[in-house]
Amino acid sequence: MLDARIKAALELVTTATLTTVLLKKGLRNVWLRGAKPLTPQDRRIVGEAFTLRFVPAREDLATPASWASPRSTRGAIEDMPEGCIAVVDAMGIKDAGIFGDILCARMKKKGVAALVTDGVVRDGAGVIGTGLPVWCDGVAAPPSVAGLTFVNWQEPIGCGGVAVFPGDVIVLDGDGAVLIPQALVPEVTAEAVEQEKLETWIMGEVDKGTPLPGLYPPNAETKARYEAEMKKG
Repeated sequence: MLDARIKAALELVTTATLTTVLLKKGLRNVWLRGAKPLTPQDRRIVGEAFTLRFVPAREDLATPASWASPRSTRGAIEDMPEGCIAVVDAMGIKDAGIFGDILCARMKKKGVAALVTDGVVRDGAGVIGTGLPVWCDGVAAPPSVAGLTFVNWQEPIGCGGVAVFPGDVIVLDGDGAVLIPQALVPEVTAEAVEQEKLETWIMGEVDKGTPLPGLYPPNAETKARYEAEMKKG
C-alpha cells in the first residue's frame, strides 16, 4: 500500500502542480480525459490504482446474466483493498453506466477511496447518496451491458487516453485526475512539495506587487532570494 507519509504529502499538492512536475520529467500524458468530479469535492484524494477494463459490448457476453459470473464487476469489487482508487477503462462510452448505486455503496463500505472512469455512472442520485467520491464523464440510465463487456481487473488499461498500471498513484481534485507512475512516486512527491512551497512564496511576491518577469518562472536571483528567506524560516 501507498506509504502514509507520501500520501499525506500528495494530499497537499494540486493536480496542476503535479502535471507541471511530470512534464519536466518528460511525461505529458498523465491527466485522465473525461474524468470530472460528479459532485464538488472539498478534499484531495490520493490512492493506488486498482484497474478494471471494459471492451465493446458483444451480444453473447454482455448480458444481465454475466453479472453473476465470478469474472464480473462484482468479483472485481470484492478484490478491491481499502484505500485504493478504482480506475475503470470504459473507452469513453457515455450511453452505458458502468456502475450504479448498489455497486458504489459496496465500494464505499469496503473503504475504496474513489471511483475514476472515462465513462459514466448510472443511478446518479443514488451514487451521490452513497458518499463514494466519483470522477466520471456524466450519468446515463442504461446499464453497462447496453454498451460494454466487462473483461478483467488488475491489468494495464487505458483510461481517458492515459496508460494506467495497477499500483500507479492517482491524485484527484477539482481539476481532474492525474496519474503518477509507481516508480516515480517518491521523487515526484518530493519535487511537487517543493514546487508548492515555491509557488506559495511567489504568490506572496505577486501580492506585494512584484513584476512577473524573473519572478515566474524564477530566475537565478529570485531563486537565491527565495532560498535565503526559506533558511530564515
